[in-house]
Amino acid sequence: MKKWIIIAGFVLTLVLIGSDGWAQCAMCRGTVESSMGNGRNNVGVGLNTGIMFLFVMPYLLVAIIGYLWYRNSRKQQQERDFIASRVRQALQGS
Repeated sequence: MKKWIIIAGFVLTLVLIGSDGWAQCAMCRGTVESSMGNGRNNVGVGLNTGIMFLFVMPYLLVAIIGYLWYRNSRKQQQERDFIASRVRQALQGS
């Protein structure tokens, strides 16, 4: 468990330190630079928001699937524990 925390901390540090955190593709960058030259900044903000939205969605989906899997496995484990306790009670009562 400690190993995973160290790895996650390292990856998070690399992501946060990256100087190109708001990097864009070459075409998007050209569009933003030309619109900035014209005095409009709203295009760049919209592109950055879209890029971050597309970046976050796969991780969010994986997190939701992982949570549902964890919840389902806990429920099944509780059912197995309940059945095992009932079997123990039945064997002790005989």
